[in-house]
Amino acid sequence: MSHTLYLVDDHAVLRGGLRALLEPAGYTVVGEGGDVASVLPEIVRLEPDVVLVDLSLGERSGIELLAEMQRRKLPSRALVLTMIAQPRQVSDAVQNGALGYVLKGASGSELIAAIGAVAAGRYVWSPAVAAMAQKALSASEETTAADPLNTLSLRERQVLGLVVRGRSSAVIAETLHLSVKTVETYRSRLMSKLGIGDITELVRFAIREGILDAGEE
Repeated sequence: MSHTLYLVDDHAVLRGGLRALLEPAGYTVVGEGGDVASVLPEIVRLEPDVVLVDLSLGERSGIELLAEMQRRKLPSRALVLTMIAQPRQVSDAVQNGALGYVLKGASGSELIAAIGAVAAGRYVWSPAVAAMAQKALSASEETTAADPLNTLSLRERQVLGLVVRGRSSAVIAETLHLSVKTVETYRSRLMSKLGIGDITELVRFAIREGILDAGEE
């Protein structure tokens, strides 16, 4: 039985390479895209068996897409395919419904096998990520209650990600389809929850937590 796939990555060349690898292996790619806003309605409409999700999608992350898929109880199963191998992202992906997490350095045969496993409802992880996830989940049992980041709502995390990338309140409002006043409220609330008083400290926090790479603006 041929499984249907939807490819989510902000690099069109990579999506083309995935098509070239996966379609001869018997999978049917029913759609593709590079940003959350455009791909989510298509995933809802097409209901692919498996959605391959990169975590780096420009203004909004793949974690947000996973969260939306989980919130809507979509039947599609999610497999993360990314270069990011940080504990925070691995943990967030699992908590938001990903059945698999494969690094982009994996071989074609590994990826094909991972898609088959996820399509069948089984968990599959790249070895390095599996070890990291276990360590992160063990640590979270002791620190979850004390971790202020866990107190943020999904919307507050979205605003946080855009604020630390230097986006203005007006740009954030347009991106998230909110009013500027609402964005300011979210920003004030999240900084209060995190116990942070200024943007510089917020950026340092974002780098430390893996929300923002040290090289990003």
